[in-house]
Amino acid sequence: MANPKYNRIILKLSGEALSGTVGFGIDEYTISNIAEEIKKIKEIGVQIAIVVGGGNFWRGRSTEGMDRTTSDYMGMLGTVINSLALQDALEKIGVITRVQTAIEMRQIAEPYIRRRAVRHLEKGRVVIFAAGSGNPYFSTDTTAALRAAEIEAEVILLAKKGVDGIYDSDPRTNTSAQKYDTLTYIDILKLGLGVMDSTATSLCMDNNIPLIVFGIDKSDNILEIINGKKIGTFVKEG
Repeated sequence: MANPKYNRIILKLSGEALSGTVGFGIDEYTISNIAEEIKKIKEIGVQIAIVVGGGNFWRGRSTEGMDRTTSDYMGMLGTVINSLALQDALEKIGVITRVQTAIEMRQIAEPYIRRRAVRHLEKGRVVIFAAGSGNPYFSTDTTAALRAAEIEAEVILLAKKGVDGIYDSDPRTNTSAQKYDTLTYIDILKLGLGVMDSTATSLCMDNNIPLIVFGIDKSDNILEIINGKKIGTFVKEG
């Protein structure tokens, strides 16, 4: 398609999305498939920035007895591992990629600099934002919202593993769960839907950043969304 619906996007990938059916660590087959999907949308001229979670290595919120700040920093390191793995998978198939970290580690990645990130995107490079926002107590969903506002992304694509949108309850445990086709950010906050934490939701709402929640399991979903097909749940300002 010559004219994709979106020209600059943030793709938010959970750490679990990279673990495949194993549920922990990185599944090479899965990450290769995701890289191929990203390549397809890059080839039609879309500028792509990616935020990756780290839940396939460490979920700080599930720990007990550990200092929260220490636990969150450990989670940030998990996102760096995932970002480097995704960069490797992309560059193996010819997609030039840059990893930028919110916590400086110059030997393996660039520090996050907004203007440099935008310039990479303008040159056709994929940019992966690692280490969250660099601050404890903030999720990678909040990072996706923050970076989307900073680089003026037109939409956040929130890829979910094992679910194809936002439901009124967990469809994996409730067969009667009802899927929403469209929602507002106010709806998410009022209904207490767990798609994003409240900080990320409010940040998207305040900056009028649309959100599409979709399933990563089905091949070509990302490309079809970019081409305008209605997939998953579309969330917008109220």
